[in-house]
Amino acid sequence: MDREQAWELLCEFTKSDGLRRHALAVEACVTAYARKFTEDESKWSVTALLHDFDWEIHPQLPDHPTKGEPILAERGVDAEIRRAILSHADFTGVPRESRLEKTLFACDELAGFLTACSYVKPNRSIHEVDVKSVRKKLKDKAFARSVNRDDILNGAAALEVDLDQHIEFCIQAMRERAADLGLAGTQPSASAAG
Repeated sequence: MDREQAWELLCEFTKSDGLRRHALAVEACVTAYARKFTEDESKWSVTALLHDFDWEIHPQLPDHPTKGEPILAERGVDAEIRRAILSHADFTGVPRESRLEKTLFACDELAGFLTACSYVKPNRSIHEVDVKSVRKKLKDKAFARSVNRDDILNGAAALEVDLDQHIEFCIQAMRERAADLGLAGTQPSASAAG
């Protein structure tokens, strides 16, 4: 399955713009790591795009992603990709062993958290987010309550990267795709401001 087919499958099952953008944000981070690690960018992209494809039809745990996996198998999605998707949830019993599995887990919650951090900036832009502000928001348990902070910490540790470096890396990856993610900001253009 290539990226275009994965996007079509995601859109077939996921109608929410927010969930589609989350998939794109995770994809931005995961594929940036694929480049860094000289891994298969296409495979990593497909994995990231599809990791939550079934969330709208299986919004309860443990249904997601366990009931989504057979759908992916039926559609011909590679076993390695399906395993990585299963491993991103602790309760499936599928341990994270490969670099792809560890990277998907490390980027999933962080991408969602960085999106939330962007939304509270004056221009709603990922370009306004920095490591210091993210670390401060991580300590605020009331902020983005649904994001599992332990998953962010454990994800960076599993990748064997410093948390601040991981945050910075993902911020940069999301900045490259800011327009696709709806995080380019709301600043008036120079001609409108002048």
